[in-house]
Amino acid sequence: MDDSHIKTFSLTINLVGLFRWACIWRRITRLLPLLVALSSVVLLAGCETVHFYSQAATGQLKILAGRKPIERLLRDEETDPKLRRQLEWVQSIRAYAAGELHLPVGSAYSEFTQLEQEYALWNLVAAPEFSLSPKRWCYPIAGCASYRGYFNKRDAQVQERRLQAQGYDVYLGPVPAYSTLGWFDDPVLSSFVDWKPDRLASLLFHELAHRRLYIGGDTQFNESFATAVSRIALPDWRRRNGIPAPKVANVEQARRVNGLMVSARRQLQALYASNLSAPEKRQRKAQTLQRLRYCYRKESEGWTQDEKFTQMIEKTNNATLALVSEYQSQVPAFVQLYRDSGSDWEAFYRAVEQLGALPKPERKARLDALTKRILGSSAAQTSSKKVTGPSLHSDTCMSAAN
Repeated sequence: MDDSHIKTFSLTINLVGLFRWACIWRRITRLLPLLVALSSVVLLAGCETVHFYSQAATGQLKILAGRKPIERLLRDEETDPKLRRQLEWVQSIRAYAAGELHLPVGSAYSEFTQLEQEYALWNLVAAPEFSLSPKRWCYPIAGCASYRGYFNKRDAQVQERRLQAQGYDVYLGPVPAYSTLGWFDDPVLSSFVDWKPDRLASLLFHELAHRRLYIGGDTQFNESFATAVSRIALPDWRRRNGIPAPKVANVEQARRVNGLMVSARRQLQALYASNLSAPEKRQRKAQTLQRLRYCYRKESEGWTQDEKFTQMIEKTNNATLALVSEYQSQVPAFVQLYRDSGSDWEAFYRAVEQLGALPKPERKARLDALTKRILGSSAAQTSSKKVTGPSLHSDTCMSAAN
């Protein structure tokens, strides 16, 4: 699991309809009933909610006010050469996304904003002490989501402390990029413009996929779909641009870390569903997370690029495990759906839209069936191969936690 994907999430600014008039005056009459309804929501809400919406709108409008057209920056002789190269990559990525992936690029990422701070915002995820189901926040426009984004870090830290005092496991991390799902033409931000080309492409494919399809109230579906689009598209994009694939060692490291977290999640799910007392659950939870860190240290011996994995494992709790699941758990199912669609993007999107129209339980059941099909096929292939020599696999190491 790439830490950038943990840090990267799609955030709908939660009073975007209320402030949209500042940019789109010609649509004010049609939006007026919605604006009145949203204003009522705010007026009836508590002070903390009003403050949250206020900082969200202020932060979003500040980003929009700072936009500069990329075309103008490329023509400007005073533009920093490094920034120029990166913006040229952005243009190339946008063209590929529109032409090859059939994503609704429009004017998204055609402008650049220099932020006053290092990151765009901070993402807060929380989960109960004995649950891997993340806390959900519900908004007037976007529906419910498993995270909450703050443009002001201090505000996020205040809410983090409140949730911790209530007994929640909490994750608070910086967010370099997010999507407004087509409400605005999202600009390229200084928080991610300097990324390597393939990482930049992965991010933009992910965020543009949200503009193609977004189901209110189903974070896992939305994030797994966008992650799958990026994962499927990236190899061909790399090949066309002469960018080598990641080193096999790096891919294997990510696979092993993900395996450890999956094993830890599976054990904790069984623990939380048991009839043990709260003190016993608390003790065994601590032992499982301690074992996760031990197994990671054993797995990562000799690794040269393990800093991002180390940071992720050290802060792992119910909230981080829930967040990883939101972004990753259904990705294999979407990849399989793409293959079942004849590797045709439009056919794939139609199939995803059909899934999105289903009730959430049925939607999840169908994706779970696709995942089981993949796992069954993989198991059959593995059993047909001769396995030699001992190996420290995630399940083998984590089994000691039981």
